[in-house]
Amino acid sequence: MSLHLSGITLTYPDGEHRLTALDQVTLDVPRGTLTAVVGPSGSGKSSLLAVAATLVTPDAGTVTVDGVTTTGMSRGELTELRRHRIGIVFQQPHLLPSLTAAEQLQLMARIDGRSPAKARGRARELLDAVGLAAEAGRRPHQLSGGQRQRVGIARALMNDPTLLLVDEPTSALDHERGAAVIDLITRLTHERATATVLVTHDRTHLKGADRIAEVRDGRLTVPVTAP
Repeated sequence: MSLHLSGITLTYPDGEHRLTALDQVTLDVPRGTLTAVVGPSGSGKSSLLAVAATLVTPDAGTVTVDGVTTTGMSRGELTELRRHRIGIVFQQPHLLPSLTAAEQLQLMARIDGRSPAKARGRARELLDAVGLAAEAGRRPHQLSGGQRQRVGIARALMNDPTLLLVDEPTSALDHERGAAVIDLITRLTHERATATVLVTHDRTHLKGADRIAEVRDGRLTVPVTAP
Protein backbone atom coordinates (compact mmCIF):
# COMPACT_ATOMS: atom_id res chain seq x y z
CA MET A 1 0.00 0.00 0.00
CA SER A 2 1.48 3.35 -0.98
CA LEU A 3 -1.24 5.74 0.23
CA HIS A 4 -3.42 5.23 3.26
CA LEU A 5 -5.75 7.94 4.56
CA SER A 6 -7.51 7.06 7.78
CA GLY A 7 -10.30 9.05 9.41
CA ILE A 8 -9.27 12.33 7.77
CA THR A 9 -11.21 15.37 8.94
CA LEU A 10 -10.30 18.82 7.65
CA THR A 11 -12.01 22.11 8.51
CA TYR A 12 -11.47 25.72 7.51
CA PRO A 13 -12.48 28.96 9.27
CA ASP A 14 -15.81 30.30 8.00
CA GLY A 15 -16.71 33.47 9.86
CA GLU A 16 -17.46 32.55 13.47
CA HIS A 17 -17.72 28.87 12.57
CA ARG A 18 -15.69 26.26 10.73
CA LEU A 19 -16.50 24.71 7.38
CA THR A 20 -15.92 20.95 7.09
CA ALA A 21 -14.05 20.18 3.86
CA LEU A 22 -13.38 16.49 4.61
CA ASP A 23 -15.39 14.40 7.03
CA GLN A 24 -13.88 11.12 8.31
CA VAL A 25 -12.37 10.17 4.95
CA THR A 26 -10.60 6.82 4.62
CA LEU A 27 -8.88 5.74 1.40
CA ASP A 28 -6.33 3.08 0.42
CA VAL A 29 -4.48 3.25 -2.90
CA PRO A 30 -2.15 0.31 -3.68
CA ARG A 31 0.87 0.70 -5.93
CA GLY A 32 0.21 0.03 -9.59
CA THR A 33 -3.41 1.17 -9.40
CA LEU A 34 -5.28 4.32 -10.35
CA THR A 35 -8.08 5.61 -8.13
CA ALA A 36 -10.22 8.32 -9.72
CA VAL A 37 -11.89 10.74 -7.30
CA VAL A 38 -14.95 12.47 -8.71
CA GLY A 39 -17.51 14.88 -7.36
CA PRO A 40 -19.07 18.30 -7.95
CA SER A 41 -17.16 21.55 -7.55
CA GLY A 42 -16.64 22.38 -3.88
CA SER A 43 -17.23 18.81 -2.72
CA GLY A 44 -13.77 18.36 -1.17
CA LYS A 45 -11.79 16.77 -4.01
CA SER A 46 -8.99 19.35 -4.00
CA SER A 47 -8.82 19.27 -0.19
CA LEU A 48 -8.38 15.49 -0.30
CA LEU A 49 -5.53 15.84 -2.79
CA ALA A 50 -3.84 18.55 -0.69
CA VAL A 51 -3.96 16.34 2.40
CA ALA A 52 -2.61 13.33 0.48
CA ALA A 53 0.22 15.54 -0.84
CA THR A 54 1.06 16.59 2.75
CA LEU A 55 0.55 20.21 1.72
CA VAL A 56 -2.26 20.60 4.28
CA THR A 57 -2.36 19.04 7.75
CA PRO A 58 -5.78 17.61 8.66
CA ASP A 59 -7.55 18.35 11.94
CA ALA A 60 -7.77 14.63 12.65
CA GLY A 61 -6.75 11.33 11.06
CA THR A 62 -3.52 9.93 9.68
CA VAL A 63 -1.75 10.09 6.32
CA THR A 64 0.65 7.27 5.45
CA VAL A 65 2.76 7.41 2.28
CA ASP A 66 4.79 4.37 1.29
CA GLY A 67 4.72 3.10 4.88
CA VAL A 68 5.68 6.46 6.42
CA THR A 69 3.09 8.08 8.69
CA THR A 70 3.32 11.86 8.49
CA THR A 71 1.90 12.70 11.92
CA GLY A 72 4.32 14.91 13.85
CA MET A 73 6.69 15.50 10.93
CA SER A 74 8.36 18.89 10.61
CA ARG A 75 7.99 21.06 7.50
CA GLY A 76 11.47 20.05 6.42
CA GLU A 77 10.71 16.36 6.83
CA LEU A 78 7.49 16.72 4.85
CA THR A 79 9.39 18.51 2.08
CA GLU A 80 11.85 15.62 1.92
CA LEU A 81 8.98 13.13 1.81
CA ARG A 82 7.37 14.95 -1.10
CA ARG A 83 10.68 15.25 -2.94
CA HIS A 84 11.44 11.53 -2.80
CA ARG A 85 8.06 9.79 -2.66
CA ILE A 86 5.34 12.03 -4.12
CA GLY A 87 4.84 13.35 -7.65
CA ILE A 88 2.21 16.04 -8.23
CA VAL A 89 0.60 16.97 -11.56
CA PHE A 90 -1.25 20.28 -11.30
CA GLN A 91 -4.19 21.54 -13.38
CA GLN A 92 -1.77 23.88 -15.14
CA PRO A 93 1.77 22.53 -15.64
CA HIS A 94 3.43 25.83 -14.57
CA LEU A 95 6.47 25.29 -16.79
CA LEU A 96 9.30 27.79 -16.65
CA PRO A 97 9.15 29.72 -19.95
CA SER A 98 12.92 29.97 -20.39
CA LEU A 99 13.60 26.23 -20.05
CA THR A 100 13.25 23.49 -22.65
CA ALA A 101 11.14 20.41 -21.97
CA ALA A 102 14.26 18.44 -21.02
CA GLU A 103 15.54 21.23 -18.77
CA GLN A 104 12.20 21.36 -16.89
CA LEU A 105 12.82 17.75 -15.82
CA GLN A 106 16.54 18.13 -15.21
CA LEU A 107 15.88 20.97 -12.79
CA MET A 108 13.94 18.57 -10.54
CA ALA A 109 16.88 16.18 -10.44
CA ARG A 110 19.33 19.00 -9.71
CA ILE A 111 17.25 20.09 -6.74
CA ASP A 112 17.49 16.51 -5.50
CA GLY A 113 21.28 16.54 -5.89
CA ARG A 114 21.57 14.12 -8.80
CA SER A 115 24.49 14.39 -11.20
CA PRO A 116 23.86 16.30 -14.45
CA ALA A 117 24.62 13.21 -16.54
CA LYS A 118 22.08 11.08 -14.66
CA ALA A 119 19.55 13.90 -14.84
CA ARG A 120 19.91 14.17 -18.61
CA GLY A 121 19.52 10.42 -19.05
CA ARG A 122 16.47 10.26 -16.82
CA ALA A 123 14.88 13.23 -18.61
CA ARG A 124 15.41 11.59 -22.00
CA GLU A 125 13.87 8.35 -20.74
CA LEU A 126 10.76 10.05 -19.36
CA LEU A 127 10.20 12.33 -22.34
CA ASP A 128 10.37 9.25 -24.53
CA ALA A 129 7.87 7.51 -22.22
CA VAL A 130 5.34 10.34 -22.65
CA GLY A 131 5.92 10.55 -26.42
CA LEU A 132 7.91 13.78 -26.44
CA ALA A 133 11.45 12.63 -27.26
CA ALA A 134 11.42 14.75 -30.41
CA GLU A 135 10.27 17.84 -28.47
CA ALA A 136 12.97 17.72 -25.76
CA GLY A 137 14.59 20.95 -26.99
CA ARG A 138 11.37 22.97 -27.28
CA ARG A 139 10.26 25.61 -24.81
CA PRO A 140 6.69 25.85 -23.45
CA HIS A 141 5.50 28.41 -26.02
CA GLN A 142 6.51 25.97 -28.77
CA LEU A 143 4.38 23.15 -27.32
CA SER A 144 0.65 22.48 -27.50
CA GLY A 145 -1.48 22.38 -24.35
CA GLY A 146 -1.49 18.59 -24.37
CA GLN A 147 2.27 18.47 -24.84
CA ARG A 148 2.82 20.88 -21.93
CA GLN A 149 0.65 18.68 -19.73
CA ARG A 150 2.74 15.65 -20.76
CA VAL A 151 5.90 17.51 -19.74
CA GLY A 152 4.24 18.15 -16.37
CA ILE A 153 3.52 14.44 -15.98
CA ALA A 154 7.09 13.50 -16.89
CA ARG A 155 8.41 16.09 -14.43
CA ALA A 156 6.27 14.61 -11.65
CA LEU A 157 7.87 11.21 -12.31
CA MET A 158 11.44 12.49 -12.42
CA ASN A 159 12.36 11.41 -8.89
CA ASP A 160 10.66 7.98 -9.05
CA PRO A 161 7.74 8.70 -6.73
CA THR A 162 5.68 5.88 -5.26
CA LEU A 163 2.63 8.15 -5.08
CA LEU A 164 1.36 10.20 -8.05
CA LEU A 165 -1.32 12.84 -7.40
CA VAL A 166 -3.04 14.34 -10.43
CA ASP A 167 -5.37 17.35 -10.20
CA GLU A 168 -7.86 17.91 -13.06
CA PRO A 169 -5.31 17.29 -15.85
CA THR A 170 -7.87 17.71 -18.64
CA SER A 171 -9.48 20.97 -17.51
CA ALA A 172 -7.76 23.07 -20.20
CA LEU A 173 -7.81 20.44 -22.96
CA ASP A 174 -10.35 19.40 -25.56
CA HIS A 175 -11.91 15.95 -25.31
CA GLU A 176 -9.46 14.19 -27.62
CA ARG A 177 -6.32 15.61 -25.98
CA GLY A 178 -7.84 15.06 -22.54
CA ALA A 179 -8.48 11.40 -23.31
CA ALA A 180 -4.88 10.99 -24.51
CA VAL A 181 -3.52 12.49 -21.27
CA ILE A 182 -5.71 10.19 -19.12
CA ASP A 183 -4.62 7.16 -21.16
CA LEU A 184 -1.00 8.19 -20.63
CA ILE A 185 -1.43 8.54 -16.86
CA THR A 186 -3.14 5.14 -16.70
CA ARG A 187 -0.38 3.45 -18.69
CA LEU A 188 2.41 5.00 -16.64
CA THR A 189 0.67 4.05 -13.40
CA HIS A 190 0.72 0.40 -14.35
CA GLU A 191 4.16 0.42 -15.97
CA ARG A 192 5.90 2.29 -13.14
CA ALA A 193 3.85 0.86 -10.27
CA THR A 194 2.85 4.18 -8.80
CA ALA A 195 -0.16 4.58 -6.54
CA THR A 196 -2.11 7.20 -8.48
CA VAL A 197 -4.96 9.42 -7.34
CA LEU A 198 -6.66 11.29 -10.19
CA VAL A 199 -9.05 14.08 -9.22
CA THR A 200 -11.49 15.03 -11.95
CA HIS A 201 -14.98 16.35 -12.54
CA ASP A 202 -15.11 14.73 -15.99
CA ARG A 203 -16.53 11.19 -15.84
CA THR A 204 -16.05 10.54 -19.56
CA HIS A 205 -12.37 9.62 -19.15
CA LEU A 206 -12.62 7.03 -16.36
CA LYS A 207 -12.67 3.74 -18.23
CA GLY A 208 -9.03 3.05 -17.34
CA ALA A 209 -9.40 3.65 -13.60
CA ASP A 210 -9.04 0.67 -11.27
CA ARG A 211 -11.42 2.26 -8.77
CA ILE A 212 -13.74 5.24 -8.70
CA ALA A 213 -14.56 7.10 -5.49
CA GLU A 214 -16.95 10.00 -5.12
CA VAL A 215 -16.72 12.96 -2.76
CA ARG A 216 -19.90 14.78 -1.73
CA ASP A 217 -20.05 17.35 1.04
CA GLY A 218 -16.67 16.18 2.31
CA ARG A 219 -17.63 12.53 2.59
CA LEU A 220 -15.99 9.85 0.44
CA THR A 221 -18.00 6.90 -0.81
CA VAL A 222 -16.43 3.47 -0.51
CA PRO A 223 -14.34 3.05 -3.67
CA VAL A 224 -15.83 0.62 -6.14
CA THR A 225 -14.21 -1.36 -8.92
CA ALA A 226 -14.38 0.58 -12.16
CA PRO A 227 -16.52 -0.92 -14.92
